[in-house]
Amino acid sequence: MPTVAFHTLGCKVNHYETEGIWRLFMDHGYERVEFDQMADVYVINTCTVTNTGDKKSRQIIRRAIRKNPDAVVCVTGCYAQTSPGEVLAIPGVDVVVGTQDRKNMIQYIEEHQKTRLPVNAVSNIMKNRVFEEMDVPEFTDRTRASLKIQEGCNNFCTFCIIPWSRGLLRSRKPESVLQQAQRLVDAGYKEIVLTGIHTAGYGEDMPDYNFAMLLRDLEEKVNGLKRIRISSIEASQITDEVIEVLDQSRKIVRHLHIPLQSGSNDVLKRMRRKYSAEFYYEKVKKIRKALPDLAITSDVIVGFPGETEAEFMETYEFVKQVGYSELHVFPYSQRTGTPAARMDNQVPKDVKEERVHRLIDLSNKLAKQYAMRYENEVLEVIPEEKVHDAEHPDILAGYTDNYLKVQFRGTPDLIGKIVRVKITKADYPVNEGVFVRVMEDATHALAK
Repeated sequence: MPTVAFHTLGCKVNHYETEGIWRLFMDHGYERVEFDQMADVYVINTCTVTNTGDKKSRQIIRRAIRKNPDAVVCVTGCYAQTSPGEVLAIPGVDVVVGTQDRKNMIQYIEEHQKTRLPVNAVSNIMKNRVFEEMDVPEFTDRTRASLKIQEGCNNFCTFCIIPWSRGLLRSRKPESVLQQAQRLVDAGYKEIVLTGIHTAGYGEDMPDYNFAMLLRDLEEKVNGLKRIRISSIEASQITDEVIEVLDQSRKIVRHLHIPLQSGSNDVLKRMRRKYSAEFYYEKVKKIRKALPDLAITSDVIVGFPGETEAEFMETYEFVKQVGYSELHVFPYSQRTGTPAARMDNQVPKDVKEERVHRLIDLSNKLAKQYAMRYENEVLEVIPEEKVHDAEHPDILAGYTDNYLKVQFRGTPDLIGKIVRVKITKADYPVNEGVFVRVMEDATHALAK
């Protein structure tokens, strides 16, 4: 039986797609082995979001070639899409597939095995208007299932290379999304995370269907689904219709990730983001009115070209004003090929690092404040794993619907189920709780 090994760099979408590619190999009689073992085929799913992503991708490719020089080395993903020539120039790379046509990967590998010539299967992503269907009926990680609903992005923010690696926005057919969701629930998943490159842009390329309608359909038509989580939604995508769906839903969790990037309007303009801080704040106010307990997490880029101390402080104060439950803070990283990389007034590294630390300190404080609101409350948790703790072997960890991480004592058979847990000690990043009971068949009693 031929063997295949995978290494995935980058985002959740890449991880989802690796699972889809593994299904193809499985259907062709391959056995999966660990990446550091000898394999007949190595598949490296690359990332290109930063220059470091490119560099890491190259290191991993070389590691596979060293491990087994006779293996077929197949490189896919975003770095392969944007720089196929660079990838093929690495001695030992046999097949390059970008972020489309991956369903033909086995065919390309077989072609290479016959001819022993390198195969470059990367084509112009900007011409692609069709969502590539890749079914993932179950995941190696058994508790939360991702469901990719769209691909690509039309935004062209000045710091971002993604439209060039993923192409323009294209949505998966609604019936395909619902079918896949039902299969995941039938396989035992209680929670589905809707994911994509620009997730809530879903439907923007469809004449008479949109994201809000998809959320409604998932809630009403997928039997046995308990939780729907949206991986990310832009402020501009939080329409009144979406707010109404969130307000009425009993399954969409009380957590939204709404990328901010900056709280300064001047910086937002330079980033070519499509909103102002005021617009963003109005959306947050509106959505909190519908969902008072909502946890809002976000991404912030610190040290964007030209960012002054005053502009940074605008972001700092804005973050305080919104009161996020957690932030992902990134120092701005120059990505070759993007307009921002060529901008004047690049911020020195030490200034960026100092600002990142200030914002992370604030985020930790806000996260703890948010968690404290739930001390002594009973919340629903889906335990995901056993905690590796020699003294307490019976500790489980999982997330509440509003994205608080909780540890509590429990038996392994609870993993993947919905259980009620009382928060006994609120903290960040992890809260402590005690198990109350299993809630197998109740739907989201706490969301209302």
